[in-house]
Amino acid sequence: MKTLTEYLWFETKERRELVRLTDTVAALVRKSGIQEGMVLVSAMHITAGVFVNDDEPGLHEDIWEWLQTLAPFGPDYRHHRTGEDNGDAHLKSMLVHHQVVIPITAGKLDLGPWQQVFYAEFDGQRRKRVIVKVMGA
Repeated sequence: MKTLTEYLWFETKERRELVRLTDTVAALVRKSGIQEGMVLVSAMHITAGVFVNDDEPGLHEDIWEWLQTLAPFGPDYRHHRTGEDNGDAHLKSMLVHHQVVIPITAGKLDLGPWQQVFYAEFDGQRRKRVIVKVMGA
């Protein structure tokens, strides 16, 4: 089995932001030379997430609204008693999850016709990273 590990660094301009990673992940799969396997894409921070879905602006707004309904910004979370103000970001990360595993077939990401890979930042404007680990033969 072969592997390739790369780290992607982000410093978003906004506190809340989506970054499309599909092309970058696909390029790393090509770089790895792996024809059959899987790629793990994982946010290495507890206030961010990674997910697969459609790249459609209306859906993106629906996702933000849904997350804001379930974990609204601003309330007095117990976490805020530590001096932080990002309790909602921790909860949003749990809802979206921090990683995805995508199959590799014939040297390419094996995604559905509308599927794209996204990094979701919930407490940005500071340096964070994502690990991409390509594994297979």
